[in-house]
Amino acid sequence: MFTRSAIRPYRFGSLGLCLTLLATPVWCGTSAPSATASFYQESKHGWFWYEDPAPAVEEEREMPVTESKASPLSREVSLAQYSTETLWNMHPDDFQQLLNGLQKKAVQYPTEQNILEYLSIQDIARRKALAYANATQYVTRKRSDLFNISQVYPTSSPGAVARVQMQQEEIAGTIREARADHALLFFVAAGCGFCEKQAQILAYFVDKYGWQVKPVDMERQPNLALRFNITTMPTLLLIRQDREASMPIATGVATLPEIERNLYQAIRSMRGDTSMESFTTYEFQKGSSLDPTSILKIQTPWQSNGPINQSSMRPSP
Repeated sequence: MFTRSAIRPYRFGSLGLCLTLLATPVWCGTSAPSATASFYQESKHGWFWYEDPAPAVEEEREMPVTESKASPLSREVSLAQYSTETLWNMHPDDFQQLLNGLQKKAVQYPTEQNILEYLSIQDIARRKALAYANATQYVTRKRSDLFNISQVYPTSSPGAVARVQMQQEEIAGTIREARADHALLFFVAAGCGFCEKQAQILAYFVDKYGWQVKPVDMERQPNLALRFNITTMPTLLLIRQDREASMPIATGVATLPEIERNLYQAIRSMRGDTSMESFTTYEFQKGSSLDPTSILKIQTPWQSNGPINQSSMRPSP
């Protein structure tokens, strides 16, 4: 009794299990994908796993087909339809394009006619350039107060000698005037051969102008070098008594003329006599063509002669 009742449920369960398996679809040829394995395999992707995203695929667009047409000027260029006056008054861009086309045509087909046309337009270009040069010289001569620098920077030998003499006198006078409230800091270090050579040059400077030059040992006084942001030796630094402003004069070994010129420019800049735009302009050059900002104080040059004469734009007979 115990045995039968135990066997019958087992048979019934086996029959039910078989029916369930028969009702379940069977994968033929391939095994069913595992959801758990797919999750662990496909989840480790993306930015957090140091994987760049896939680049976006751009759809290929069909470009409209356009027929390439060569410029007629580059292939069939000729001077047959142009007069000399037309070529003379032609815009430079159009003239250059025409000249290039004629040159290429003459090189490709070196016939007598092609070479004659190219040499003709080249001669017009030469004459046009000569006309511009002459007109420029005329305007420069007529308005020498604006465009001629010979009065402040002559190129002739006597004028150059006089210019250098004026510059040296202005430099020396400015340096002597500033020795009362200016001084030089000379940053050096022990065992610096360049510093020794610069010290010898500074000895001539002191004898000539009577300036105060204070040597500063960068190893013993590092705070002072740090204050003025000095990292190279030897270095000359200009300081002023009543101001905290300073300006480097020379780094490395500088000659006496270099020290004088740089010191002159620095003194004038710290006193407010010059600006950044006129930093190298001498006093005797102020208001001239070598003074950049002086043009802002004069009348507009192209409006000072009244309205433009349109007849001057036409070719001369």
